[in-house]
Amino acid sequence: MSTLGLPAWLPFANRVVRGLNRLGLRLGTIHVLTVAGRRSGVPRPTPVSPLTLSGHRYVVAGLPEGDWARNVRAAGRGELSAGRRSVPVTLHEVQDPQVKQRVMRAFPKEVPGGVPFFVKLGLVGRGDPEEFAAAADRVAVFEIAGGGRPD
Repeated sequence: MSTLGLPAWLPFANRVVRGLNRLGLRLGTIHVLTVAGRRSGVPRPTPVSPLTLSGHRYVVAGLPEGDWARNVRAAGRGELSAGRRSVPVTLHEVQDPQVKQRVMRAFPKEVPGGVPFFVKLGLVGRGDPEEFAAAADRVAVFEIAGGGRPD
């Protein structure tokens, strides 16, 4: 594990996912969210897995103070890509603890491929929805608005 709690292999895996996305290949629920860097303004792409709950789309940052979450807070907008299709989006951090709990409770069912990542971060021990809901205060949840859907 790296010093931020991220697996050491994650930067390499993210590069592979971004490359496959540029080629038009999809990996499950994974999209690429590109936002401007908060200091440099340079576009920063990161793989994310949006989920839909009650007609609203969300992404979850397992490390709320990780670079991509801080960049989203600073930029408030970006581009969401699925394969070769991209749409502009705005992102708003969810503050309501009940909404965050509902999103996290839905996460293991809606994004089953993301469960091992949250286990590796130590946020949950397994894919239990109630365990995910209990971790809601330790993650950042962003609502995705506008732009339609790239998929």
